[in-house]
Amino acid sequence: MKDRGYYSQFGGAFIPEILVPTFDELEREFEKARSDPNFWNEYTALMASYSGRPTPLTYAENLSQHFGGARIYIKREDLNHTGAHKANNVMGQGLLVQRMGKRRVIAETGAGQHGVATATMAAKLGLECTIYMGEVDVERQRPNVFWMEQLGATVVPVREGSRTLKDAINEAFRDWVSNMHTTHYVLGTVCGPHPFPTMVTYFQSIIGQEARRQVLEATGKLPERVYACVGGGSNAMGVFSGFLEDPVELVAVEAGGKGLDSGAHAARIAGNAGTVGIAQGYKTYFIQNTEGQMLDTHSVAAGLDYVGVSPILAHLHGTKRVRFEAATDAEVVSALKLTIRKEGLIPALESSHAFAQAFKEAGDLSRDDVIVVNQSGRGDKDIFTVADAFDDPGWRDFIRQKAEAYRA
Repeated sequence: MKDRGYYSQFGGAFIPEILVPTFDELEREFEKARSDPNFWNEYTALMASYSGRPTPLTYAENLSQHFGGARIYIKREDLNHTGAHKANNVMGQGLLVQRMGKRRVIAETGAGQHGVATATMAAKLGLECTIYMGEVDVERQRPNVFWMEQLGATVVPVREGSRTLKDAINEAFRDWVSNMHTTHYVLGTVCGPHPFPTMVTYFQSIIGQEARRQVLEATGKLPERVYACVGGGSNAMGVFSGFLEDPVELVAVEAGGKGLDSGAHAARIAGNAGTVGIAQGYKTYFIQNTEGQMLDTHSVAAGLDYVGVSPILAHLHGTKRVRFEAATDAEVVSALKLTIRKEGLIPALESSHAFAQAFKEAGDLSRDDVIVVNQSGRGDKDIFTVADAFDDPGWRDFIRQKAEAYRA
């Protein structure tokens, strides 16, 4: 890694001059914390007592029998406090905020899980909190918006652009420029200017450390493959980091949306839709036109329709250390339904992308092989989208009755 957070040609810190002192302070405090063993111990102790770590590794016996190939194990990040891997990053950054003496945090969110986690951290640590969220995502993730507000956060709907995650990130940066002396931006994924990709990977690496230890204890061997969904890439970098030095294939699954030929997806690498550019403070693959303007994306999962991808994952793709694939909305909904029926687990739509790809490949492996799927979050937040996708008549009747009751 070069200076200012480059991973081969990807990464960097393309920031306005006014933010340079703030980023310098953040990088300085992060490096001091990372070199202090007491900080990691404080972090893991907090995650154990407050978030319920370590999360278990569950053997999916029924799914394994169903596909008749590899034994499928599921890393249960859905059992984190707030229901997703997002708590790992925000609690770590919260400890850094305390070190820096700041009293306000801001964040962006798409699926809402990062927003809920940040609002939870702010409540726990006594910080003021503002969450930026695209107007489209506010509507499809209403349960998470409700909880953010109950936790004391101010949720700001972003009505510019595509009104999704990329626009929420832009608004959060505008806020930070105006309030940098009192405010820390809790970036939710392994994107953005340095040191965010490195810092978020550091906190999320707790997933991979646990998963590697757990799979060896459970099976006596390393997995053949590890699967994770990828929007920005924080859950993927978290679980992959535990196996980077091992002969384990790492599979990143992007949002195939309505199909790679439809133009309505977010498969930057797997769909060859991304080209290298610079936006939002860093260099990576973006879905953009020839003039560098960001294009619209689509996914059934609110957390995966981001235009960019982690510069670290872009680098790992370039070195062929990570294989990129894509799962369509239809494949994702089918994988979610199968997982619910076979295992009694309800993964988030984001996580279900990883399941969908694993299901495509599990039957081609032998019973001696082991694969790990990272269940990055739980599906409670997706109930409106999932019920609609399942075309459930009981849910439709419930919504109709509620609407009529409110009108009355």
